[in-house]
Amino acid sequence: MKLDDYNQEQRYDATVLSSERMTAEGSDAEVRELVLEVDGTTFDYAVGQSIGVITPGPHALGHDYHFRLYSVADTPSVSADGKPRITIAVRRVSYIDEYSGERYNGISSNYLCDRSVGDTLQITGPYGYAFEVPEDKDANLVLIGAGTGIAPFRAFVKHIYQDVGDWSGKVRLFYGAHTGLELAYMNEQRDDFALYYDEDTFEAFSALSPRPNWADPIAWDYCLEERSEEILEMLDNPKTYVYVAGKEEVRDELDTVFARMTGSDERWQRRRAEMVAGGRWTELLY
Repeated sequence: MKLDDYNQEQRYDATVLSSERMTAEGSDAEVRELVLEVDGTTFDYAVGQSIGVITPGPHALGHDYHFRLYSVADTPSVSADGKPRITIAVRRVSYIDEYSGERYNGISSNYLCDRSVGDTLQITGPYGYAFEVPEDKDANLVLIGAGTGIAPFRAFVKHIYQDVGDWSGKVRLFYGAHTGLELAYMNEQRDDFALYYDEDTFEAFSALSPRPNWADPIAWDYCLEERSEEILEMLDNPKTYVYVAGKEEVRDELDTVFARMTGSDERWQRRRAEMVAGGRWTELLY
């Protein structure tokens, strides 16, 4: 589904309640957590959904506004007067034009990272149910996120242990980044997942590039293959569900690793297709 296909007619004003940097000041990656309060009480959202952010223009290509989706990063909450509050994680991005060599700032990410407390912006949605919680509390969950793809899992895990409760299935979180400084919600500055480290069913692992200064890809092979026995055993279990979030290239990186783990690309593609068909493999990629 393309961004243009999302209904953007219904828009809501939202006020920035807070904007907190979640990565260290010395990191090249600036990831911020924004908490927004929606003006009105009719905006209803759930864990696993996304919201759209409207960045006013005009922009370089003549667009009156710019539209991007951001995953909800916390469970739903409301203010004392019933206004919905939404948490999102945003990474400030820029890119190099491959033809001109010029650097350009990402429109939406820089717009959001530059917002201050009290600023207002427009949002749309909510959209989709990317990550639905299985009905059986003994289901196993494999969560794989890269970069700001960790945001929906922060809400997902919180919902499982605080709202659903009594979760007896295994929950394994694999979080990829180029360096430890890029990790959000799971670093020295702020580790929201520490709330669940004492849970017998929860474990979290970091996949970091072995040579970050060389721009190597995220080391999914080290992180996943070291635990291949448990992971493959979980994948064989019909009560195991896999959720993947991050940039689209994560799919290819994981395909390479899982193909090695299962013995061949053909075998892995067949295994993943079976899980997709059974509703046990879900992706939220951008």
